Amino acid sequence: MDWRKPRLASSHDRTRQTRVPNRSSMSQKPDPTADDAGTATSIAAAVRSGLVSARAVTDAALDRIRRVNPRLNAFVVVDEEGARRAAEAVDAAVRAGRDPGALAGVPFGVKDGESLKGSPTSYGSLFYKGAPPATVDSPHVARLRAAGAVPLGKVAASEFGCDGVTDTRAWGTTRNPWNLARTPSGSSGGSAAAVSGGLVPFCTASDGGGSIRCPAAFCGLVGLKPSHGRVPRESGASTEACYGALTTTVAETARYLDIAAGPDDRDRMSLPAFGGKYEELIETLSVAGLRAAWSPDLGFHPIDPEVKDIAQGAAHDLVSRAGLEMTDVRPVLTNVYVDWLVLAADGLLARLEAGGFWPSRRDDISTRPREFLDRYGHATPQTLQALRERSAQLEREVAALFAQVDVLLCPTAATVAYDACGPLPDTIAGRYAGHTNAEGFTPFANICWNPSISVPAGLNSEGLPVGLLITVRRHRDDIALRLARILEQNRPWPRLAPGY
Repeated sequence: MDWRKPRLASSHDRTRQTRVPNRSSMSQKPDPTADDAGTATSIAAAVRSGLVSARAVTDAALDRIRRVNPRLNAFVVVDEEGARRAAEAVDAAVRAGRDPGALAGVPFGVKDGESLKGSPTSYGSLFYKGAPPATVDSPHVARLRAAGAVPLGKVAASEFGCDGVTDTRAWGTTRNPWNLARTPSGSSGGSAAAVSGGLVPFCTASDGGGSIRCPAAFCGLVGLKPSHGRVPRESGASTEACYGALTTTVAETARYLDIAAGPDDRDRMSLPAFGGKYEELIETLSVAGLRAAWSPDLGFHPIDPEVKDIAQGAAHDLVSRAGLEMTDVRPVLTNVYVDWLVLAADGLLARLEAGGFWPSRRDDISTRPREFLDRYGHATPQTLQALRERSAQLEREVAALFAQVDVLLCPTAATVAYDACGPLPDTIAGRYAGHTNAEGFTPFANICWNPSISVPAGLNSEGLPVGLLITVRRHRDDIALRLARILEQNRPWPRLAPGY
């Protein structure tokens, strides 16, 4: 389909929160940060200036978790005493005239697959539920804490990151604030539900094949998978996985990356310091004339027609507003989704066998992760070699693509959010999708290490969010963020789910 086709009218056009202009006013370039109360950036400014105390912000967030979290099941561990101690340390710095940091007093949640000092890490599994508290923060969390951010506890994740919903035997079902019957996706589902539901301004997240970007799409959030190595990982983390955050605005994501990015000797993949300031570049970086390609399906994936039209309309607007050069390139990439599943299952199975959990405690694993291991685990050496060869083919295809273009635009997910407890859809728009589900657009950026960001594109006829995926050349996180900011300025989105 021609990328120039006008966008379908959707509920994003018909029903908006008061901060979001109607369609006729979009040409006036409204600034969504004009009403940024409650964002990480506004909270930090208020705390640093002494207008509000970090303790008061923390107490308010804890109270909101007590009231709202039972509906969402986003937070699974809350450390009230630890949070208050962290907040009081920020207030003490302010009283002493010291700068407490760029995220001073901002409460946040940590994905339950990452170390937070004083809280256990369960990986969404009964195997580790009730484990001793971590004694150190991950490199990622440590940098956020040093910048004055206040961790409140752990948010839910799919078991071992192996599910497109966040529904575990350990912690139950996490629900999407836009519709409690639907999922916030996985594996960073608790992060997305907590942010979209207004419990905290941001949460940490991780993405090994779409686990930041798909929750962002399903919950109307900003979700950046940075360049591999931009944010240092914990020891032993997958080489396909990246740490990141889920936020409601591009400015929050940019500030997060300014703090979290940088080399760490514990992660051999970590990149040198960027040398710029992302929070400034989202407003100033020149992107006019960059070459763009649009694809509704990457050449292989079934997609819901309404999702395609909404994402295509957002892509059209971005190309126009950013001054991009739209090319005739139509990407066709090798479908490595199943390959990615097999490689992930192979690594997880080895880990569970070494820990004595498999097969002796097979029935303690949540349904879909167990099915995932049964279907894809114990691959033969010949199979694994064939998968590596297909991954290498994809790397060559993506390299050739980015020799022709600077930006790839496509839908983030092939559907809107589905049932909170699963199953994942077997068919999309009448086409079989059992081996790709809704998430087949995201893994290529993990395998090829490209920065890739999901931003809200609009709402479908049910009032559920649709995401636009912006993927750029390796190491150009600044371009991805700048393009996301331009879209945000010209098509501002509701920061939170209706009613939150």
